[in-house]
Amino acid sequence: MTGKHGRPTAAELIDAVAGFLAGEVRANTTGAVNFHALVAANALRIVERELRDDRPPPTYLGYPDEDALAAAIRYGDLDGRDDEVLACLRAVVGHRLQVAHPGYADGL
Repeated sequence: MTGKHGRPTAAELIDAVAGFLAGEVRANTTGAVNFHALVAANALRIVERELRDDRPPPTYLGYPDEDALAAAIRYGDLDGRDDEVLACLRAVVGHRLQVAHPGYADGL
């Protein structure tokens, strides 16, 4: 798929840098630099998955965003709708986990 600015796409560039950090940099470093290269590569992989994620965002029980949903829960506006709220929260967390750490959301 070609991005709106041609090739390489932002996701492809991020993939290349993450691969360089996880491969060449880690193979030639030790200690803190090696660890930080791993952390940086993992962070870039998350950004890459965000860029490639074409799934629609989860819904928030009619609220415009997570902040509004959280406020509604906090103020008791959704009391008595426990099953709905739990299903919504599972969907929101599952959506995040699919990007941040694929595979963790499978148990939700």
